[in-house]
Amino acid sequence: MSANNEIPSIKHVFKGTLVHSTWNSPMEILENRVLGVGSSGKIEFLEEEKQQEKLAEKWGFNVLDIKQLNNNEFLMPGLVDTHIHAPQYSFAGAALDKQLLPWLQDYTYPTEAKYKDQDFARNVYTKVVRRTLRNGTTTACYFATIHTDSSLLLADIANHFGQRAFVGKVCMDKNEMYPEYKEDTSTCLIETKRFVDTLLNKKYPRVKPIITPRFALSCTEELMSELSKLAVSRDVHIQSHISEEKEEIQSVKAMFPHQENYCSLYEANQLLTPKTVMAHGCHLSDEELDLFKVHGAALSHCPNSNISMCSGHLDVSNALKRKVKIGLGTDVAGGYSASILDAFRRAMDTSKMLFIQDPTVDVLTYQEVFRLATLGGSQALALDDVIGNFEVGKEFDALLINPGAEGSPFEVFSDCIEDVIQKFLYLGDDRNIKEVYVAGRNLSLTD
Repeated sequence: MSANNEIPSIKHVFKGTLVHSTWNSPMEILENRVLGVGSSGKIEFLEEEKQQEKLAEKWGFNVLDIKQLNNNEFLMPGLVDTHIHAPQYSFAGAALDKQLLPWLQDYTYPTEAKYKDQDFARNVYTKVVRRTLRNGTTTACYFATIHTDSSLLLADIANHFGQRAFVGKVCMDKNEMYPEYKEDTSTCLIETKRFVDTLLNKKYPRVKPIITPRFALSCTEELMSELSKLAVSRDVHIQSHISEEKEEIQSVKAMFPHQENYCSLYEANQLLTPKTVMAHGCHLSDEELDLFKVHGAALSHCPNSNISMCSGHLDVSNALKRKVKIGLGTDVAGGYSASILDAFRRAMDTSKMLFIQDPTVDVLTYQEVFRLATLGGSQALALDDVIGNFEVGKEFDALLINPGAEGSPFEVFSDCIEDVIQKFLYLGDDRNIKEVYVAGRNLSLTD
């Protein structure tokens, strides 16, 4: 309720089955529930169906306006993509014949250099935001490029379509692989400040800047250190990459021999914070994982990319045991799919492959990976007090799932609701996502 104890107006009331995660349970299936969303976009109540008359009287809505979910339909929290490269969407599904460093040199840097052209950027960025929303991504953490104005354009587009997003202007003052694509240190810092301040001054409600040093091989320590100071002064998030593949790690050791390891390099430059998310971490030692826990930093698990580029595998169960915050990422275009449902499936596959190689590894349950895709992702982005599940007081970021949609890629027989949910997670796609909500606003795209 509001501070003056006035009853907020109710914008949506749903009745039916909900599924979400809590920190006590990786998956809760709530049947015969009534959920109300206020005009502020926040969840005002979640009660048993039998309370609907009392709720209608208390909150002043008409029971005839309740949205009754159809048979087998259910609500779930919106999906959170904690790591995606928006400019790389233009070649997603192609150019996967190389490992990380040659891939960056031959495909990624030449493509990202094109984003100096804002017309080119507008076309791709519009399509990636629309695609991810169709795929149920209500929150996306985007890398853009080194170009300030095109990066601001991505933020404008995300805001226009209503997606919750972090947008990062990429920072890099070294690039031996493709020297044309970098900025000198002072220019990078000036332009990053311009990007952050311009975006903050737009006062978008759900699109924020994120400080984005690309990774250790493309940044001097001077740049990393100054970027961390900027993040503190503006109270904004940080994102980068860490320990994606072995050749990269060896190059980092050679470039920064005075640092004990990859993680200590970032720690020494104050880039590990409670608002930091680092992609991959396939080869982090237990000692490095413990540094993540100490600093409250998070990992983005990007299994499609890790498999597609032969980078390695993150043992998520071990990282979770060490109390590291983890969400899922698509890592387009190292990952070829812009769907977190795909990341869910590859995360399950990765966990099982690790078990095959070493039976002492704990296999993740599908419920645990569901939590990574929703509440875990919100925690990784330091948004778990705002979104991630259906707790009263949180903003209503949600998907209405229709397993019986026309053209659905799977069938429902006499399945229990838990099996219907599993089928969607393993087999479903955008055709099953009937409605997409961010902060109570229906963003469903029909064209």
